[in-house]
Amino acid sequence: MNVVHVHDSEARRLSPLATGSLESRHRASAGATSLRVNDPVLAPRLAPDFVERLAHGIHVVDTGFHRPLFDAAYLIVERGRAAFVDAGTNHSVPRLLAALAATGLDVDAVDYVIPTHVHLDHAGGVGLLMQHLPAARLVVHPRGARHLAGPLHLIKSATSVYGAEEIERSYGTLVPVDRKRMVSTRDGMTIELAGRPLHFLHTPGHAMHHHCIWDAATRGFFTGDTFGLSYRDFDTAAGPWIMPTTTPVQFQPDALRRSIERMLAFDPDWIYVTHYGRVGDVPRLATLLLTQLDEMVALALATPSGADRHAALMRGLEAIHLRSLRAHGVTLSDDRIRELLGLDLVLNAQGIAIWLDRSVA
Repeated sequence: MNVVHVHDSEARRLSPLATGSLESRHRASAGATSLRVNDPVLAPRLAPDFVERLAHGIHVVDTGFHRPLFDAAYLIVERGRAAFVDAGTNHSVPRLLAALAATGLDVDAVDYVIPTHVHLDHAGGVGLLMQHLPAARLVVHPRGARHLAGPLHLIKSATSVYGAEEIERSYGTLVPVDRKRMVSTRDGMTIELAGRPLHFLHTPGHAMHHHCIWDAATRGFFTGDTFGLSYRDFDTAAGPWIMPTTTPVQFQPDALRRSIERMLAFDPDWIYVTHYGRVGDVPRLATLLLTQLDEMVALALATPSGADRHAALMRGLEAIHLRSLRAHGVTLSDDRIRELLGLDLVLNAQGIAIWLDRSVA
């Protein structure tokens, strides 16, 4: 196990009790309202609306992307030092800073910003967030580093999927990160947050630039999109439900299965998914996830190419997930389920089609 001590986090501890009236102002984006994240009145009022505090210093921050309880970032606090895992979009930055302030920590207390991968709902706000965190290093998969240093290709790729108008509305202008502030991960590498080890696995399948983070303190993985999507709308007496995500453009089902199985070998108690929140009962969820993955691959291989392939994949995916949801005890109407899964069905169909075309080629 490789341990990387990027810098001495204890030497830069900044106690809010010692700083008294110290204030920091942060602007989320052009034209945004200034946010005093150390304001003792403002921060407690803002944070509870979108921050869930878990054990062992972990905080789930609803980034506000798309709809409530859809997109999470995580704040880990250990002995007065902090790290963010995923960062949402530029529009999420005020929430992340307010969540930090609600813990009583200043921006100088953040040692790391760790996007699980560079898709924009996970890393779109990284550059802007880093501008407000003077001591932080960006810990990124080596395949993603160049995209965050120079996000032009990332923007073009996302625009091809979502369209220019949606990119501007949902994500804003991406801010590049200085490579001198970056640490590229290696498979099996460990960094320490105030002595708390965070262990990295490279986990392709959803994206080639994806890594997951093992937190031994909670026996949990921060999985980005590798361990699928689990929306709280579908919780029942049986617990949470989960589904795979095959978002364009690097879906690889065999690699995804191997990545999931690698994480299961750690026997995790918890999975911290970006979409959305902490889930337990990991063996059951893994079975549910891999069963649907197999069904999705079978659907893809049975769907003929042609002008109506996308619509056929959409119908087939909807049927797979509806069957699974009904078996899980979900009683929402079909229309409500379609509404909640609408974006995922579109993107998953697109990702599967790209994988099929590349497989044939």
